[in-house]
Parts: sequence; structure tokens; C-alpha cells
Amino acid sequence: MYVDNQSNKSEVVKGNNSDYIATMADVPDNAPKLCPGTRSEKAGEAEACSGCPNQSVCASAPKGPDPAIREVKERLHSVKHKVIVLSGKGGVGKSTFTAHLAHGLAADPNRQIAVLDVDICGPSMPRILGVEGEQVHQSGSGWSPVYVDDNLSVMSVGFLLSSPDEAVIWRGPKKNGLIKQFLRDVDWGEVDYLVIDTPPGTSDEHLSVVQYLSESKVDGAVVVTTPQEVSLLDVRKEISFCRKVGLPIIGVVENMSGFICPKCKNESQIFPPTTGGGEKMASDMNVPFLGRLPLDPRIGKCCDEGKSYLTTVPDSPATHAFIQIIDKIVKHCQANEQKTETETGEMDCS
Repeated sequence: MYVDNQSNKSEVVKGNNSDYIATMADVPDNAPKLCPGTRSEKAGEAEACSGCPNQSVCASAPKGPDPAIREVKERLHSVKHKVIVLSGKGGVGKSTFTAHLAHGLAADPNRQIAVLDVDICGPSMPRILGVEGEQVHQSGSGWSPVYVDDNLSVMSVGFLLSSPDEAVIWRGPKKNGLIKQFLRDVDWGEVDYLVIDTPPGTSDEHLSVVQYLSESKVDGAVVVTTPQEVSLLDVRKEISFCRKVGLPIIGVVENMSGFICPKCKNESQIFPPTTGGGEKMASDMNVPFLGRLPLDPRIGKCCDEGKSYLTTVPDSPATHAFIQIIDKIVKHCQANEQKTETETGEMDCS
């Protein structure tokens, strides 16, 4: 699958009154550095627009936010909680955590859980959740997600590829368009938790998700790291990204935090926390620390086989750690819900 679109750029632009995101499709290649973006209310009129070859076009074009933002809000009105899973660095187990967060939430049969995989170039959710090879169906109400269990569904670009080995070679605008479709056109139904798995970094996919969910009341982001400094360097950038775009941070999870032998129960540090690990980094950056997840070879085996580690090895230290972290995320979301209801009630009274 190969699509070669024109190169575009993206950046967070700081305005006089508020920060807003100029996404890849918003900023032309030949625009000045501080271009407010073609969809900005200041397009063609900002100080940076002076002398730009696109000034007259931008000044006369329709302005304002992408109408898809409101469409996404309407589509997701039946989704109670939205959690985005991030990591600054690849290979830290973010998709594994996302899948088991979904499994852990779905352990309550009264909850309806959905997973959205926006890792366009490396979609791993179909394999990890055991639904690789399934097809996406379309109805009058939109795309239907693939169901893992009665109360757990997933949508991924992996379902749209003809082969698991097929490469998705897309530039930013194409990725942006597919993420918009996933958020706007998938018929999730009544969902308690939508968990969004993202690729590593702070780039196209992240900007698109934050932009389209800007009116949809996201509960926050869970940032996954490993103990070593090479991972923490990138995670600090991820936390800075969240703050710049106004995305609340639920907390940091330290994955692969030591290896506990399944037989002797002794713990070994495979990735030594040379600078204090995830907990110290979270403390330094003033964000909550949700907990540590130990290494267990059976986690990787369960992911390869599309099984839930939480039910396959229910009494392991890693399963207990997963459950404690999931409980903290649920409490955060419930507190958010109560706060929203209180604020809404106060607004109604006034």
C-alpha cells in the first residue's frame, strides 16, 4: 500500500490568546515559520502572513476549525471515557499495555470496552487481541469494529490490509485522513472506555488525535516507559507534548521493571534504572506515577497467541501489578466523570 503525497509540516504554534495546533494539512510547504495554519481565524491576517505567497488565498478562504471536530464529538457522545496510551520511544511495550488495559477493563461484564489502533504504519492490535485476519464491515451507521469478546471491540488499519506483511507507506495527510475516518465513521455504540493506542513519538498521528478529540472530553493520557534513561529521555518529550496541546496526563507506567523468575520468584534488574527510573522522572515532572510492570516471558507469548495474560496467568506478580494500575486509571476516570457532572449541574443551575 503506497501513497506518495506532497510533503507537509506540522508544529504547535503559540498565539496571543491560546495555543492551537496547526496540523500537517494546515501549513503549506512554502509558508513562513510562524504560519498560523490555513484553518486559523487569523489565516492571511496574522503578522507572519505578511509577504507570504499564500496570503490572499488564505485571507479569502473559509476559516475556523475543521468541521470534523464537531462530527467526531457527535459520533463519540455515547463513549463515556477516552484514554490515550502514549510513549516517547518504540519498544517499551505500549501496545501490550494497551491490550491488557482493555482486557482488564473488560473483565467487568457490565462494561463495554473499545480499542482504537492509530499506529498506522505498525498496527499490532489485531495480532495481540487475537483477531488477525478479520474483516471490517460497513453499514448505514458506519464502520463496524471487530469484536474480540461480547464487550470488547477493536478497530485498526490492520483489518484493511490484504496481508499482515503489507507496508503502509503514507505521508502525513493520508494518515490524518484515516484517523479522522476512524474517529468519525466507526459505529462504536454505547461504550464505557475507548482506549486509543498510538505510535511512538510526538508527530502526525498524535496531533491528529488531539485535534479531532479537542471537543470530546478526553480523560487523559497514560505514558508508558521503561526504566533506562534512553527511554526516559523520549518520555519527557511526550509529557511536554501533552502539556503543550492541553492533554491531561493520567500518569506514567514503568514497564519491564525488573524480571521476576516464575519458579524461584527472585527479581533481577534487566534494565537498570541508572537515573532513578520512571518514578523519579514522574516526580521530577510533577505527574502521577501509576506503578511498575515486571518482565515476564509469558506476556510476550500471550501477545503472540492473541490471548489475555491476565486470565492466562492470573496469579502472577505482573497480573497483580496490571490490576492495581488499571484500578488507578478507572478511579481517575470516575473522578473526572463526577467532576464533569458537578460542573454541568452548576451550569444548569446558573
